[in-house]
Amino acid sequence: MNRQSEFSHVTKNYLCYFYEILEDMITKMTDTPLNESVSHNFIVQMIPHHEAAVQMSRNLLQYTTFVPLQNIAERIIEEQMLGIEAMRNLLPHAEALTNAPEDLCLYERNYDFIAKTMFREMRYACSSNDINGNFIREMIPHHEGAIRMSQNALRYPICPGLIPILENILLSQEKGIREMQRLLRCASCR
Repeated sequence: MNRQSEFSHVTKNYLCYFYEILEDMITKMTDTPLNESVSHNFIVQMIPHHEAAVQMSRNLLQYTTFVPLQNIAERIIEEQMLGIEAMRNLLPHAEALTNAPEDLCLYERNYDFIAKTMFREMRYACSSNDINGNFIREMIPHHEGAIRMSQNALRYPICPGLIPILENILLSQEKGIREMQRLLRCASCR
């Protein structure tokens, strides 16, 4: 008989809070007021995305003793907090550059597809009693979403101050994905 193993009490606590974070992120990213600026819209939707990464990483740090993953989670917290601060500081200036209705339409259409894909992949990431593996399988699509959203924004006229923020997202999150994929393949994360 092939019986699915039950989640431990610790895993249940970890997963319950992860799903709270995820649902809060989805609500904030989809319900935020938008305007005629791709730059503004990117920022107000990316801030809750970054906030969720911080919360997810803090959630992991309550449970993991796996040092390489602790280091990744701590770096995520540091980088995302800096990104949030930079985006909040830029937000008043970002609204100054408005975009053509056609650009806004295409940007939002691509954004919606990227976000829905990310939400689905995070919701249905394979869960087990291995919290380290759970975090990686949840965070990789989160990072992939940020990369795709940044690439999408870079296709349109945006506030010049946003460009280095987007480039930093691309570099740091691509690096993070590579590191997490490597850890996921190792025996400690299975």
